[in-house]
Amino acid sequence: MKRAAALRQLGDTQQKLLRKLLLSPQGVTVEALCQAVGVTHNAVRQHLTALLAQGFVARGEAIPSGGRPRACFVLMPAGRELFPRNYALMAGGMLEYLYAHGGVAAVQAMLADMGAKLGNDAAERIASAADPDEAARLLAEQMDALGYEAQAVEADGHVEVEAWNCVFHALARKHPDVCRFDLAFMSAATGRPVQRTQCMLHGAPACRFRVGLPGKAVTPIEAAVVNSQAREGRSNLT
Repeated sequence: MKRAAALRQLGDTQQKLLRKLLLSPQGVTVEALCQAVGVTHNAVRQHLTALLAQGFVARGEAIPSGGRPRACFVLMPAGRELFPRNYALMAGGMLEYLYAHGGVAAVQAMLADMGAKLGNDAAERIASAADPDEAARLLAEQMDALGYEAQAVEADGHVEVEAWNCVFHALARKHPDVCRFDLAFMSAATGRPVQRTQCMLHGAPACRFRVGLPGKAVTPIEAAVVNSQAREGRSNLT
């Protein structure tokens, strides 16, 4: 289940409790949570019990109060992961800065090099594939683990990697060059040329990639070049 969907399913009161805890890393007492959310002491405790059971919240160090210490609750990493993070906004700003100060070619080279280096870390397992179809299946597993919601699918007698959740989609709409990172990653991970055959940026329901036969050594820039003839789903692979 996606983080945003999981957060919405918790209900309004529990969402408010989690947001209060998110803003208070040192922990919050039940009394303070009652004031923040506007519900009774018993209601807050019932919601906290449910959140504790799911691993989103934990008991923190009790806060001295001059009498009996007051119970304190803190947000756990699982609870923090429920909240979406606007990485695309920050990454977009950094890319625009790099474009302005380094130029388009430098940014393209950087993205390709970063993708290739990450792909090299995944290459040991995938590079042992006997053929492009097996490489595509292994690559799909790797990309799915990285959050792409990827799977191996049959297409025109070949196996392609189909990715439904491009992790850079929002960023790529404004800066298509980020696709060079994906292609460089896939090429380095498989040790083979990779061609994009469908793209969500051009109206396809998912991105698709076909793994080719091993050939001459491919530089990160060459591996990341997006084939313009594939943008509408065409493929020139043999």
